[in-house]
Amino acid sequence: MQNIIREKLTKALDPQVLEIVDESLKHAGHAGARPGGNTHFHIKAVSKVFEPLSRLERHRKVHELLKGELNTQIHALSLDLRSPQEP
Repeated sequence: MQNIIREKLTKALDPQVLEIVDESLKHAGHAGARPGGNTHFHIKAVSKVFEPLSRLERHRKVHELLKGELNTQIHALSLDLRSPQEP
């Protein structure tokens, strides 16, 4: 799943930074968690694409890019999305 996320976000965002962490183990026993993980992810991305977008628009963009995965395999995303000018 991490490779699929990486491919989609790299293609669409051309990020300067892209970190994808599977946090599924932290959510064991939680709704949506499955054995084997690949259900809960933290994504940090820094991209020029985010410059004109508000925080909400950035989240919507990533959710739209991963729509298929969110509908079938990913239960939750934690997102840290920034433009290169933001600390």
